[in-house]
Amino acid sequence: MTKRIALITGASSGLGREFVLQLDQEKDIEEFWVIARREERLKELSDQCTKPVRALAMDLTEEGSIQKLEAMLKEEQPLITWLAAAAGLGKIGRIRDLSRRDQDRMIQLNCQAAVDVTDISLPYLKKGSHVIEISSIAAFQPMPSFAVYGASKAFLESYTKALHYELIGTGIHVTCICPYWVKDTEFMKTADPEQHAEYYRHQPLKTASRSVVRQSIIAAKMNLWVWTPGIVTTADRFFAKFIPHCIMTPIMDLWSRL
Repeated sequence: MTKRIALITGASSGLGREFVLQLDQEKDIEEFWVIARREERLKELSDQCTKPVRALAMDLTEEGSIQKLEAMLKEEQPLITWLAAAAGLGKIGRIRDLSRRDQDRMIQLNCQAAVDVTDISLPYLKKGSHVIEISSIAAFQPMPSFAVYGASKAFLESYTKALHYELIGTGIHVTCICPYWVKDTEFMKTADPEQHAEYYRHQPLKTASRSVVRQSIIAAKMNLWVWTPGIVTTADRFFAKFIPHCIMTPIMDLWSRL
């Protein structure tokens, strides 16, 4: 009998971890496959879930990781009922001040890894399956001091919209989630590990991971192609459609300095 699984990347903390905890209530999941670098964090999820949790400790930016996951899927032939690509990386700073390695890793994880995990999962999606790609409010306009991160999320939003369209009629739901700052994650610790960034020090009206994930699951079931959980990201998505980027960009630069 085909096993029904949920495949969650970035599951050791933040939104990825919250997806596991909330999806644990879904009846169409028999087992979680959770991916992140920190194996001990992944194993801790087993004690908090009613369903089995398989911890796959891997760095999706490292060569061979995708091939390893693909081989596991081919061997076990599961039905992926939920795929949540929640792994992501951001670094704050002007382009000239960021290292090439940091910029490359953002592109590799936010773009390439998300696409690769989705691609190898497609043969195991069926009618009723859900795909959730975690983009960002940063996708809606250029982001000074967050340029590569914003560009990577714009790529992911565009990719997810196209995938949503291509799978219309298959019964597979594809949704892009574009949250604002989420307060109870480790994102800022990674984006600014020394805690002395000149930009984005204040993020008023921040959202919570529990709310973002709850709304994301509802949006996925409704097969919305983009969902903005929260008033700030919803407003930004609206205004970014009508205000030229030549105006939105300096506005975002000013916002980053508040």
